[in-house]
Amino acid sequence: MSLSAAPLLQQTYELRQAIRSKRHTGPTSGLATGAMQGNVVILPADWANEFLLFCQKNPVSCPLIGVSEVGNFNLPELGQDIDMRHDIPEYFVYRDGEKVESRSDIQDLWQDDMVAFVLGCSFSFEHALSQAGLTPRNIEEGVNVSMYESNIATVPAGRFYGNTVVTMRPYKPKDAIRAIQITTRFPKAHGAPLHFGTPESIGINDLTKPDFGDPVSVKEGEVPVFWACGVTPQVALRNAKPPICITHAPGKMLITDILDTDLSVL
Repeated sequence: MSLSAAPLLQQTYELRQAIRSKRHTGPTSGLATGAMQGNVVILPADWANEFLLFCQKNPVSCPLIGVSEVGNFNLPELGQDIDMRHDIPEYFVYRDGEKVESRSDIQDLWQDDMVAFVLGCSFSFEHALSQAGLTPRNIEEGVNVSMYESNIATVPAGRFYGNTVVTMRPYKPKDAIRAIQITTRFPKAHGAPLHFGTPESIGINDLTKPDFGDPVSVKEGEVPVFWACGVTPQVALRNAKPPICITHAPGKMLITDILDTDLSVL
């Protein structure tokens, strides 16, 4: 660990502790800037290989950055003292494909056969965008990012299939080109956008009504820019219907100790 990284890693540790103690329960966009954030999927072991294959077939939507050992709720390779039962601001619990509850920890739901997957998140490139003077609108407005279920199909794997969920950030066309150039350097955070402009062509009819997260303002002369999103597995899980599955609530991520620069391509 470099001396320059030490203050950030102290910040990520303290933020996870705040989440664990329920002092922070909101979205994580804009927090611990410079650290990788992760989407989370937790499944029984007999579903894990199929989901791993789904991620491998859909690396843009589901870029794997960590997988736990069976039954192990710690991921030391992603950060100091990470506990997957407590360190996410809000969890969604699915049974047979239906969301049945949300909760702030899952200690009493954890099973000895569970496997935790952590996928890269577009929140991780928001720092680079902000440094370039392209601060995402959701950060400017202090809300969760807008997320939509598109008509872009994923590649099926066994029982897992569904359409791609995308995040949206509006930019003027010249700034959109620069945003594309910047985010291309972050393949583990979904990389370059999948689409920009004409949301109807990817099945999105009303930007003011996201399927997840919050709406943001789109100003005159701006175009919507859409990136793949790690909420995509939640659509596939809804279709696959495992007996139990636990995910993060959209926008409320796992904060890791991995620096976003460690996962960028220069």
